[in-house]
Amino acid sequence: MELDALDRAIVKALVDDARSTYAEIGNQIGLSAPAVKRRVDRLLSSGAITGFTARVEPSALGWTTEAYVELFCRGKTSPTEIGLAVSRHPEVVSACTITGEADALLHIRARDVRHVEQVIERIASEPFVVRTKSAIVLSRLIDTPHVRDGAPTQ
Repeated sequence: MELDALDRAIVKALVDDARSTYAEIGNQIGLSAPAVKRRVDRLLSSGAITGFTARVEPSALGWTTEAYVELFCRGKTSPTEIGLAVSRHPEVVSACTITGEADALLHIRARDVRHVEQVIERIASEPFVVRTKSAIVLSRLIDTPHVRDGAPTQ
């Protein structure tokens, strides 16, 4: 779906504060609350907006350790098969196929290093996994959790 300037302004306002009312957004961009609601409904139904969520500091949930794990898979394991398998592990916060030697890259959040190890052991026991290669995150240097106006933002 192609977004016009008003759609982009609505998306920006929602990214900045998803709890904004339609009236507040309308005041910012020069539309009535019902017009904003109609556009948000259209953005939702078209899939341009995929949902609303709260961003939670992982350490508030006790998940203070994170790691990136490369998966090396057997034969022609499909991305769908990988995705279904790793989605069963709540510690996997994102997964993607990648270029290079590995077939997939997982981002894991856990309580501690032992918990990361247990997650990797569970994932490595999947029948299609040949091996894994992991890296524990020491500190985050840049963290851009969302996109606004086509560019990453904080």
